[in-house]
Parts: sequence; structure tokens; C-alpha cells
Amino acid sequence: MTSTAPAGTTGSIPDGPHRPDVPDAAQAQRRILRVLVASQILSGAGLAAGVTVGALLAQDMLGTTSLAGLPSALFTAGSALAAIAVGRISQARGRRPGLAAGYFMGALGSAGVITAAVLDSPVLLFLALFVYGAGTATNLQARYAGADLADPAHRARAVSTVLVATTLGGVAGPNVAAPMGDFAETLGIPNLAGPFLLSGAAYALAALVLAVRLRPDPLLVARTIAAAAEQSRTVADATPAAGPARERRGGVVLGALVMILTQLVMVAIMTMTPVHMHDHGHGTAASGLVIALHIGAMYLPSPVTGRLVDRYGRTKLAAASGLTLLAAGILAAAAPADSVALLALALALLGLGWNLGLVSGTAIITDTVPLATRAKTQGMVDVSIAIAGATGGLSSGLVVAAAGYPVLALSGGIAALAILPAIAATASSR
Repeated sequence: MTSTAPAGTTGSIPDGPHRPDVPDAAQAQRRILRVLVASQILSGAGLAAGVTVGALLAQDMLGTTSLAGLPSALFTAGSALAAIAVGRISQARGRRPGLAAGYFMGALGSAGVITAAVLDSPVLLFLALFVYGAGTATNLQARYAGADLADPAHRARAVSTVLVATTLGGVAGPNVAAPMGDFAETLGIPNLAGPFLLSGAAYALAALVLAVRLRPDPLLVARTIAAAAEQSRTVADATPAAGPARERRGGVVLGALVMILTQLVMVAIMTMTPVHMHDHGHGTAASGLVIALHIGAMYLPSPVTGRLVDRYGRTKLAAASGLTLLAAGILAAAAPADSVALLALALALLGLGWNLGLVSGTAIITDTVPLATRAKTQGMVDVSIAIAGATGGLSSGLVVAAAGYPVLALSGGIAALAILPAIAATASSR
């Protein structure tokens, strides 16, 4: 007798008549992960290239440091709107059209940034950066697609597989910032807008890969399997208890809060690090190296993080993220401005702390949200994450202008510790 597979797992199809319309989940999951890995490599380059020079481009066009955090705030605010759109499209039509549309908008925003730089138009720059944020939102939403068909015991590993693919493009993107700037000048485009040439091409290719190759759609397959499983359950088995329902609501709040705090702290410190280095005589190549190491630390540890989350539990790794971000903030605040090595280490710890929070928080959310509302809820959670990133990006420039980079870094590290009482409060409410 075959066993009943919970919704969204890679288990066997439940007992009952043969259903040719129910695909093999394990086989579909392998193909889906391969396609997502390919698209994430491309989108990682698009994301990282723009992050490296966005603040510098705004600083150059506006002539002030106080608004250098505005680009980060704008494209993270744009990612909030995109997260809603991608989530709703995915809920209605599946992951494939939602993710492909998001990356296409990211490519469109990159083209707008280049046009704004050529025309020297700050207004157009800000509008384009807002649209460019769709790529950031889609890059994060893709992790949910990796978890749709994953076995619950291996969900964090599936998420980490998608995340780690971003590393290749994410590390390469900042390191080609200087060459892309030189290439842009040969085309009559300002140097700092050069990396957005790479962003636009990378996002467009990622959209094409998903639109053509993400078949079958993971969310639609998961729903098909869930519907088949539902038919095999008794009425008693299908009736949820009141206790677990409360736990699911608490899990959504905790998972969202972990990711919100880690995003806020990470974006604030990351945004102003290139500006801090530039103000102390470091060139684009040095800041690009530091951001590349940071992006690598955001994604490269994902396979290890996923296994740790699955083995030791979501909340333990979430707590570790808060402590790691605190260490990053302290080191960034204490590092001499002329020490590229210490700033690189601080940004690497910052990326690692974000990674721990994102993988554990995503696993918590996916564990606790039913398939019927999964994509929509995940989209709304990512809206909150994007708003936190926008807040961090916008406030970072103001804090640095008023009190300096060390104050920003230390304040961010301390703020990350709020994850610990949140975990304790959720545990005590169960």
C-alpha cells in the first residue's frame, strides 16, 4: 500500500485510482531546481551589479552624501510593490508567469537607470530605481518556488539550493563593475551606470529562462498533489485543531519578523559601506570587492545553513542570525576606514547573518502557510521585508550624515538582537 503524501511534499501519491494528471513530485522538483538555479545565477549578477554603484551614482548626480541611501530605499520600496504583484500573479497563475514578469520589470528598470545617467536626470533615476527593485523582489520570491514541492524535512535545503545559485552571479557582478564602467564610457554612457548594462541583460535572460523552462509549474503541481491527497483523507483527518491554527499564525509572525529585522540591518549597513569607503579614498574596485564578498556570504553558505536549519530547528538558527549581525555591526564600527580587510570581514559576517535569518525565516513561513494561500501570504511577507529594506536604505544615509558610519553599524547590530525576545515570546505563547 502506498503512503499518503502531505501537501507540497515529494512523497508518493495517496491510495486511490490512478490519476494521470498528478505528476511525479520528486521528478518535477529536480527539474524545477535546475531551472531555478540557472535563473538565479543570472539574476544574482543583475542584483549585485546594481547594488554596488547605486548609492555612488546618486551621490555623484546629487552632490551630497545625505541622500546616498535613497537609491537603496527606492529599489527596495519598488521591490515591495513587486512582491505584491509577483505574489498575486503566482497565486492566480503559478510561479512561472509571476517570476518571469518580475525579472522583466527589473530589466526595464536597468534600462531606465542608464537613460537617466545619460540625460543626467535625478528624477528619472529615482523612478527607474523604483522599477529596478522588481528584480530584487523576484530574486527573493524564487526561493519559495524551490520549496513548493520539497519534503517538509528538507524544505530549508531546497530553499538553500536556490539561494546558493545566486552566489555565482552575485560575486561576479560587483567585480565587473569597473570593467563595465569602462565599457559604458566607450558607448557614451557615464561610468557609474555601466554595471546596469549587466543588470539589464542578466534580468532579461533570467526572465526568458523561467518563461520557457519552468515547466511544470511548482506551485500548480503542489496544488494538484494536495487535491489528490485531500480526496483520500477522512473528514476527521482533514479537520484542523484549534491549537495548530494558532501555532501557524504565530509562525507567520515570527518568520516574517526574523526576515524583516535581518533585511533592515543588512541593507542599512551594506548601502553605506561603499560610500564610507569612497569618502576615505578607496576606489570602485575596492568597494566592489567588499560587496562581492558580502554577496558571497549572503548566499554561498546556504547549503550548510539549510542542513543546519533542517537538523537543529528553525528558531535556533534564527537566533544565531541575530548574534551574527551583532558581531558584524561591532566589527564594522570598530574597523579603521583604511582597512579594506576588516571592512570585508564585517560585510561577510553581515551577509552570513542575513543568510541565517532568511533561510530559517523562509522555512518557518513555508511550514506554517497552507497551499491555498501560500503564494499570496509569501508575497505579503516579502512586502514587509522590502519595506524594512527601504527603511534601512533611506535612514542609513541620514544616520551617516548626522553621526557617522560607525554609529550606523553599531546601531544596526544592536537592533538585530530583537530577534531573540521575538523567538522567546513565540515559544512561550505555544
